[in-house]
This record gives sequence, structure tokens and C-alpha cells, in this order.
Amino acid sequence: MTSIDESLLLKTAAEYGVPGPVARELMARTRPCLYLVPHEQVPAALREDARPAARTGGLPALPDGVDLPEPREPLVLSVDCAALPHDVLDIELPADGHLLLFTEIEYPPESSVVLHVPAGPATTERSATYDSNESNREAGQVRVYESRTLYPVPGLTLDGDGEAGPRTRAFLDEDGADEGANDGAGAEDGAEDGAEDALDSFEEAVLDMAFGGQRPGVCVQLGGFSDSWDMAPDVGELVLFVQLAGQAIDYNVFTMNLIVGTREDIAARRFAGLQYDQQC
Repeated sequence: MTSIDESLLLKTAAEYGVPGPVARELMARTRPCLYLVPHEQVPAALREDARPAARTGGLPALPDGVDLPEPREPLVLSVDCAALPHDVLDIELPADGHLLLFTEIEYPPESSVVLHVPAGPATTERSATYDSNESNREAGQVRVYESRTLYPVPGLTLDGDGEAGPRTRAFLDEDGADEGANDGAGAEDGAEDGAEDALDSFEEAVLDMAFGGQRPGVCVQLGGFSDSWDMAPDVGELVLFVQLAGQAIDYNVFTMNLIVGTREDIAARRFAGLQYDQQC
């Protein structure tokens, strides 16, 4: 799984004025993820050896006898499971084959479907045109998004809604008490940032460090904690399966699309049990 060497973690914490025990508590609130990004967003140190593992849009390739899901939603993401780095995520994805995600990213979809196409059987790329009404043979057309190749980069995510540990709370409370005392004594403007600002900056530095550079703001993410715009859907027994920023699929679509499920359903490939949430 994605991790950061403890000595580097503590060194970075010291640079931001964050005590070591607080830094260790922070790591307990993280979960690993895989970012799927265009080649130019892969950190420079990883770019030479980067191998593609997914693509947006395009047309789906399915084995003979496997029908496209109804109602017809656009294909937004295809993931080559065998090309993903192994032992990174804490959810169990298929070891091979392709995951195909059909959904509508511009408006709340009528349905959202994840298909797993096993490795081995020959597949055929399906047309975007279909017969939408068998009685009059009326033709329908599925939206086809531009196909862009994506590369996997391991990273960490932080449970922003999680309860801080006792060392972290003490660090923040102590700083608050000190600020109150300073205010009473007439603290000058321009004083150093308080513990909360230092902790926020440290958290951002840790997450960027795990990615190997500045994390992408618009991307596809597998696993980890969601970075939702509204109420987080990954609560209780539900964990994030995939998160898609609309702009990662189409530059003109400003939505956040999240699919969650239980660890058991994901591991058993019971993708019909996944839940979809679109935020805008």
C-alpha cells in the first residue's frame, strides 16, 4: 500500500511545526488510492516508466453474447485491471480483465452500471447507434466521449470528516489557549499562523508527497476517501469504488461523480449493488 517513510514524515512535520505524535495520528486517518491521470500529470520521477491502465470515453468492447446495459448510458471509463499497480489499494479489484463504467455525467443518470469483462474471450467494439424502438426500428445514438489514455499513480487520501486523535486535539486546543492569552496582551498583526493552519499545510504536503508531486485537482480516483463536494457518500460500511470529476471526462462538465459499495460487494464483483451519487 501507499505509505511514507516515517523519518521523512517526521522531518516534514517538523518543518511545519507539527509534533511527531500528531503526524502519526494523521497517517492513521489516511487510505491509499490510485489516481488515473493523463501522461503530462504523472510526476516527473515516474513518467519514464509509466504504463497506461485506463481510458476515458470511446466505444465499449464486449464479448459475443454480452449486451450493452439498458438504459443506454455513455461509456465514461475503461480500466485495464492487469495494468494497475498491485498491493496499493485496500479494496479488492479484479486482477485482470477490464472494468467498464457506463453512466451519465452531465445530469443525474437513469442508471449507472459497472461491467467486468474477463480476460480471455474475444471482444468486439460496439456501435454507438442502436435500435431504440423495435416496433418502428427508430435509431438511437449513445453519447461517445473523447478517448483519453490515463496512467495510474499511487497516492493517499485523508478522512476529512474523521475525528482527530487526542494528540491532535491537544495540539489545536493548546494553540487556541495560547492565542487567547496573546490576544489579551495585544498580539501584533502578522503573527505566525496558528496550529490549525500549520496542520492544514502539513496535511496537504503529506498528500502531495505520497503522489510524488502536486496532486491533480481534476482526475479519476480509484479507492481511498472521497473528495466530495457535498455530503460524502462513503460512510458506514460503504467505501469509495471510483470517483470521476466531470472535467476528467469532458472539459465542459462540472460535476463530481462518485460510486460506493461495501468491501464485500466490490471483492465479490457484485457491482449491481454499488451506489451512485452525482454532485454539482
